[in-house]
Amino acid sequence: MMRAFLVVMDSVGIGGAPDADRFFNNGHPDTGADTLGHILDACAAGTAEDGRSGPLDLPVMAGLGLYRAADLASGAARASGAPTGRWGAATETSIGKDTPSGHWELAGLPVPWDWHYFPDEVPAFPDDVVQKVCALAGSDGILGNCHGSGTVMIERFGEEHVQTGRPICYTSADSVFQIAAHEEHFGLQKLYDLCEGLAPMLHAMKVGRVIARPFVGDVGGFTRTTNRHDYAITPPKPILTNWVQDAGGKVHAIGKIGDIFTMSGIDTVVKGADVDLMRHLFEAVDDMPEGSLTFANFVEFDSLYGHRRNVSGYARHLEWFDKQLGRLLPRLRDGDLLVITADHGNDPTWIGTDHTRERVPVLVHGAGAGSLGQVAFADVAASIAAHLNVPAQGPGRSFL
Repeated sequence: MMRAFLVVMDSVGIGGAPDADRFFNNGHPDTGADTLGHILDACAAGTAEDGRSGPLDLPVMAGLGLYRAADLASGAARASGAPTGRWGAATETSIGKDTPSGHWELAGLPVPWDWHYFPDEVPAFPDDVVQKVCALAGSDGILGNCHGSGTVMIERFGEEHVQTGRPICYTSADSVFQIAAHEEHFGLQKLYDLCEGLAPMLHAMKVGRVIARPFVGDVGGFTRTTNRHDYAITPPKPILTNWVQDAGGKVHAIGKIGDIFTMSGIDTVVKGADVDLMRHLFEAVDDMPEGSLTFANFVEFDSLYGHRRNVSGYARHLEWFDKQLGRLLPRLRDGDLLVITADHGNDPTWIGTDHTRERVPVLVHGAGAGSLGQVAFADVAASIAAHLNVPAQGPGRSFL
């Protein structure tokens, strides 16, 4: 029997998406976006020195073939040495550069429809959606009703929200409806109930997620908490988690994986900040049984650094992750497969604050060394299924 660990570095793209010109940030096409490459350039130029210094230092992932994958994706020439793992660059086919699109396809299911996106105008939401929110929240209106960054939304509307009880509603270039509310003044459970009650209406419109975005604090010091909860559309067909579970294997989710797949095919889930999630990943490596899948997402690359266009912070987080990975690899057992990848890009040097359309790395430990070449997102699921000897569905092909 074998075990598999699928780890998603949320938004760590490597450029080179062949259809990047069809995706936009503030009206500017994503052509040329390259999350990892531009962070490498900034570090080499000495312009990413906040809390760190010098060239980007990722020896463990470089050893697995990260820079080879980046060269393959974008045509750069940064890599040297012979990687000890297997490496490739994955291209997405789903028409989206968001969390559900990337994760569904990594799990073997390209999105079978076009997502609904809200227009970048004020108001952004149709009247019937606003009326539904007000009815569920017991409020006489909403705040926001626009595209925006979450931290900016609570800074701009937090005081009025506390005074009036009106929820702060906003969206982005993703197919998403986000609701921010104060955990104490509005109530955390009330926020969850609001999002859960609204989700069926928006899912029917093919809006991918309704997200509860709780925050705490006082005027001038509002901060978001880790009690975020995503209410996502359930995948319409079986995915990797279902394949493993149906074959009798245990499936453990770390981070927002449970929310993304609405717990479909998932036995257990743990959440927290990335430092907590890394501890949970170590525990899974030590404790998960044979035949199991552990599926993890580390979101802070995206949420804290990509969207906020914080190059130094993104570089620091990559270096932290790499050091932790260096401690993790020796704890893996013979027969374990570890796949490290990403779901989309979020180039912190790019215009705007939205995700960027990019290829993503596929780094494999436990299956020898060498190039995988250009692969599809769905090939990740097919390969893990092959490793675990469970039947796979969907378009993916195993690269093992």
